[in-house]
Amino acid sequence: MKKLFLLSATALVLFTGCLVTTGTYNKALDESEARRVQAEKLGQDVEAARTENAKLKNDLADLAAARQADVERLNALLDELSSKGIMTSKAIEDLKVEKARLDASDKARTAEAAGLKVKLNESVAGAEALNKELVSLKQVKDGLDVSLKARGDEIALLNATLINLTKENEYLKREVERLQLKTGEMSAQKEQELARVKTTYESLVKEMQLEIDKGDIKITQALDRLSVNMVEKILFDSGKAEVKSDGLKVLMRVGNVLKGVTDRQIRVEGHTDNVKIGGRLREKYPTNWELSTARAANVVRYLEDKVGVDRKLLSVAGMADNNPVASNDTAEGRSANRRIEIVLLPLDVDRVLEELKK
Repeated sequence: MKKLFLLSATALVLFTGCLVTTGTYNKALDESEARRVQAEKLGQDVEAARTENAKLKNDLADLAAARQADVERLNALLDELSSKGIMTSKAIEDLKVEKARLDASDKARTAEAAGLKVKLNESVAGAEALNKELVSLKQVKDGLDVSLKARGDEIALLNATLINLTKENEYLKREVERLQLKTGEMSAQKEQELARVKTTYESLVKEMQLEIDKGDIKITQALDRLSVNMVEKILFDSGKAEVKSDGLKVLMRVGNVLKGVTDRQIRVEGHTDNVKIGGRLREKYPTNWELSTARAANVVRYLEDKVGVDRKLLSVAGMADNNPVASNDTAEGRSANRRIEIVLLPLDVDRVLEELKK
């Protein structure tokens, strides 16, 4: 459920993120359009400045041509007067006046030309500045276009992620519902199994009460695990693996109860103390492994052949001295460790685990 909540929260955050990004995207589009209009106006201003520059150049050329014409006209007049030998005071005065007028005109035209040059330089500088700003605006626009495309791709990716998370959320909801239903079914099944184990436990206790009171047999139940612990002396003679006659009678009574078990593994375990096998017995059982396994196997064969317990439920385990229930430092402890345990376990643990994973 925690994972489902986290995925739902993640989907909500991503969805909100998409809305914010879309608003930013639209704002960027508006800014891009404003930049485009501004750039278009700047282009028009640059074209007007170029036209004015051309006009100023033409005006300068006209002024230079007019000055040249005045100079040529004055020179021609001087030549004419000189050739005729007419250089009266009035003529000289007229020339002075004309010269002064020309000088004044020349100064005015020079000043006007200087002003036009300054204006021309300003226009050129303005045009260059406009060109630079236009280039800068174009770079900004190109960068904005790239950014807008990236934002568009990001929005598309976020939308796809949101769709996938929504689908995964729906799947997880269905899985939670299915697992809840499965858990309920398994709980009911588990209760039934525990009830059957308890019935078997009570039957064994009732059947073997005398041996339990003597301390020869110990029967325990821990949830769905049932264990019948029989000390060595009730089944075997010392150093022997064959079940003695009195032990066969005990196994018959235990087996008759176990015949009713159909949903449990019945594992027969042989256990020994830690005393090494010595003497001639070593020729048959070199170690406690062989002795414990042989004893467990003989019990299983009897339960199958004589009692009729289903062989598919039976299994053998030789444990040697690896699982003591008491200290091997005392005779009483070693006696308790030499035993046969019949353990009832879930029929198919692997199958149960696989069911839980589904």
